[in-house]
Amino acid sequence: MKKTVLINGGSRGIGRAICERLAKEGANVAFTYLHSEEKAKELAEKLGALAIRADSRVSSEVNRAVKAAEEKFGRIDILVNCAAKSEFALVTDISDEAWRDMMAVNLDGYFYYIRAVLPSMIREKQGRIINITSMWGEVGASCEVHYSASKAAVIGLTEALAKELGPSGITVNCVSPGVIDTDMNRAHLTEEDLSALADETPLGRIGTPEEVAASVAFLAGDGGNFITGQILSVNGGLVI
Repeated sequence: MKKTVLINGGSRGIGRAICERLAKEGANVAFTYLHSEEKAKELAEKLGALAIRADSRVSSEVNRAVKAAEEKFGRIDILVNCAAKSEFALVTDISDEAWRDMMAVNLDGYFYYIRAVLPSMIREKQGRIINITSMWGEVGASCEVHYSASKAAVIGLTEALAKELGPSGITVNCVSPGVIDTDMNRAHLTEEDLSALADETPLGRIGTPEEVAASVAFLAGDGGNFITGQILSVNGGLVI
């Protein structure tokens, strides 16, 4: 029986690479998007996937997205939480609204999707939940306090859930990327910044979305059967 994956934030960057990799592995793919409608439709057509427009900050929209995926494919076996935003700012310049929106996208949405898929996973006594965090959630980044805090919270969420859901046969893990060649990073970092970060990385380069997707596929497949509550760091050795 083909497994079904739902990716929260799958139209661009790392999320898109995850959609493509898991479709290649033979899964039914459903993914959500918010702004990138043209890219989402193109990807859905390419993969035979289900694209669902939903705002992860709104629990009712998350519930609707999960219901749509379950109605299309029967059940959700794998949830990948990938939607994220980032922003550079001194902590004294972070407004209440900026703090709240960062947490809403990077943390609240993950919780909403997990809560929505769990009833069927618990009933089936099986499931995989994979949360995309960041190396800055592990070590913190100057001028990215709200981003780092949100990603650190995802790690805590993952570890606690792994303990709670283990008896139901559900694994919960994090994939923690380092500096990856994505539109989001290129929007905030210059070529000089990326080159400097590559020089600091033991492997001497920045990563690709496909390399992150390969790690997600490992945890989603048989290789992840006895792995739960862990952080799989995909950072080229930048954080050791």
